[in-house]
Amino acid sequence: MRVTVIGGTRFIGRRIVTDLVARGDEVQVVHRGQTEPPDLAPARHVHTERADFASVATEVSAFAPQAVIDTGAMNGSDADAVLPYLPRVALVVLSSMDVYRAFHLVRLDQEGEAVPFDEGGRLRDARHINRGLGLREEDEKLEVEPSYLERGATVLRLPMVYGEHDGQRREEFILRRVRAGRQRIPIGAGTWLWTRAYVGDVSTAVLACLANPAVAGEVLNIGEPAVRSMRGWAHEILAAAGHEAQLVTVPESLVPADLWPTKRVDQHLLVDCGKARRLLGWHPDPSAGLARSVSWHLAHPPADASDDFTADDAALAAS
Repeated sequence: MRVTVIGGTRFIGRRIVTDLVARGDEVQVVHRGQTEPPDLAPARHVHTERADFASVATEVSAFAPQAVIDTGAMNGSDADAVLPYLPRVALVVLSSMDVYRAFHLVRLDQEGEAVPFDEGGRLRDARHINRGLGLREEDEKLEVEPSYLERGATVLRLPMVYGEHDGQRREEFILRRVRAGRQRIPIGAGTWLWTRAYVGDVSTAVLACLANPAVAGEVLNIGEPAVRSMRGWAHEILAAAGHEAQLVTVPESLVPADLWPTKRVDQHLLVDCGKARRLLGWHPDPSAGLARSVSWHLAHPPADASDDFTADDAALAAS
């Protein structure tokens, strides 16, 4: 196929481009040009700010894509800047589990939604819930989904995604202690359940949508079918790293800041992804994915990785 990917140079988009090229597709990547890794899979590049997408619409149309994957629509303005200029072909847009009310309840330190919930789960009433948290305040996937669905797009609601090139470094709360050879790691209750997915499995789901008319205009939850608690996931990360360390439960008030996912969280973010498995024939392999991810992140530590374990030592001394 000829596929246009909007975004496509970082993390999830980068993996999608890699997998498209690997299967023999011809790929056009439309992005700002700020991040163009030298080892990115070979593709045609079109540089533009998203707000100026209209200026490259002719070039995109001339490529004659048979499918478009939008990895970077973060709010209504992002959707409005692109949708009017896209050809009427198969369309996939990446959304997020944060559209669900349960996600907002986590932020409010409340519980109120039964789990697991499927695509019919209650959505948030509140908007722009990142405001005041030091995050991207303009992000609002609830503004993105309706206009894309109206165009017949497949909307993929993603969970916590981990893997190679992950800018959020989801495993780092354990891996920085592995690198330092720490033998005891202070954690909280560690009972929180949050659906996860390996970036390679997310990409496989995206590619499975492209030639599947059964998912046009559908919303699909994407995630692993079985989810261990945060304590369990920490054990899995340690095992994948080949590192033996004791997870020591300490009072919540003493849990180091970067180990916050192990604190007690009453509202679980556990979703039912059966629809994606049924319609796409999609079967993720989390064990293999985590091993690859851990290996990559151990070999590519963050430049600003901290070697300060004062908070760990204080928590362990008081336990």
